[in-house]
Amino acid sequence: MTGSRGIAKKLMGAVDGVVHFGTASAHCDYPCGIYDPFDAQMAAHTVIRMDDLIAQLKHPEGHDTAEGLEYHHSLIRASEIKEKYAEICKHELRVLWGDYFKPEHLQANPKLHELFFTAMHQASKARQTTDVKNAEALLETVMQIAEAFWKTKNIQTKRVEAPYPTKRQMVVPKLY
Repeated sequence: MTGSRGIAKKLMGAVDGVVHFGTASAHCDYPCGIYDPFDAQMAAHTVIRMDDLIAQLKHPEGHDTAEGLEYHHSLIRASEIKEKYAEICKHELRVLWGDYFKPEHLQANPKLHELFFTAMHQASKARQTTDVKNAEALLETVMQIAEAFWKTKNIQTKRVEAPYPTKRQMVVPKLY
């Protein structure tokens, strides 16, 4: 370590050795208070879209190497993206469940625990299959969680067609 950053880090390390600073943590490494179920919904839409694209792939007839390679390449890429976004959906839900929702929210909406439990299992099921119905079930549960989230803030919601090729709905807050 050189420069002012290296010196500052060494100095803070020496001070910590004497004072023993505590460790702070939050979902974004600072207690920002910013939570939103939007990213979970977008991730669920991505899982649906990948299932749709996988279903549209045409398995090549015969043994044409170029066509076969293209098919397998597209299948692998779409599958990897689907896996990634199912996991992003789960991550976003874990942040909401673990960091945002409090006992008073659970008392006001006793179905919250069941919704999160169901969504986690649906995300896993959506990863395991290419059946778009599993991804659609995930999206529906995530939208119910979004509605519950906004309800805790006393903000009404509406379901609108998402601006994505999935042509499915998403929950948005009625801000005006």
